[in-house]
Amino acid sequence: MPPTDARADTATVLGADLGASATASQSSGTDGEDTLDLRRPEEFIALCAEVETVDPAAHGAVVHAIGLRNLPEGTEGTAQPNVAVQPNTAVPADVDDLPTSGFSPNSYAPPCDDLLDRVADWGPTHTPAGTFHLLPVHIERHLPLITRWMNDPAVAEFWELAGPQALTEDHLRAQLTGDGRSVPCLGVLDGTPMSYWEIYRADLDPLARHYPARPHDTGIHLLIGNVTDRGRGLGGTLLRAVADLVLDKRSACARIVAEPDICNTPSVAAFLGAGFRFSAEVDLPGKRAALMVQDRSLRDLL
Repeated sequence: MPPTDARADTATVLGADLGASATASQSSGTDGEDTLDLRRPEEFIALCAEVETVDPAAHGAVVHAIGLRNLPEGTEGTAQPNVAVQPNTAVPADVDDLPTSGFSPNSYAPPCDDLLDRVADWGPTHTPAGTFHLLPVHIERHLPLITRWMNDPAVAEFWELAGPQALTEDHLRAQLTGDGRSVPCLGVLDGTPMSYWEIYRADLDPLARHYPARPHDTGIHLLIGNVTDRGRGLGGTLLRAVADLVLDKRSACARIVAEPDICNTPSVAAFLGAGFRFSAEVDLPGKRAALMVQDRSLRDLL
């Protein structure tokens, strides 16, 4: 199951237990940002309205949630509405592989609007490791590179996407042809593609069924592609930079969340080093995860 990595590189709350957890949190006087809030975001309500007015047969494939993988059979569509959409056709005619260095963000044509305040427009950010840029994926250019990363044993152990290129392509297209609640991105450091990211609306994801989600909670998945970039603190550096980007560009977002496999010690350590706090252990489909949270109100203290 694909994890959150510096991800290769929420207490367990289900059904009635969720309400019990939220009640206990409120009564103990803990931070209100971790309490249950059942208000639905405006985007969620709008998506529900679209389902009533859009004819799936006339507008293409039905899209399901993509944040949690390997959901039990029969549960995939229960966490969010199915939305009929047309595939994203904003791709370049050139299908050459992405170069390993000297990549120019100016040659990139961003996809259509997303539900994350247009990740394509966030721009570069300066980090201690260099200038970093999140660029939404172009399958035709980036698929061979991402597939190669997914077949690295250290990555495959947690992402579970090792195999033919078609497997990675299906994973990416599920997001790119979706409603914009998850944006797959290439991480480019000083002009060199070196990491893969997924920025997603955690409050609209099946993950929201497993922790007390709040409107506009934003999730992060990450893998570091090259072996030489791992094990030297780069994941934590970039996680902090991306978390700052999310909070700077998404004014409605009060929390960033991640759910790395509890056994992925380097990933958990990277999140802690990037200013996230450990909130709880959570049983998710396919893994036991560490719920990591970064609060806007604490960003300057951690």
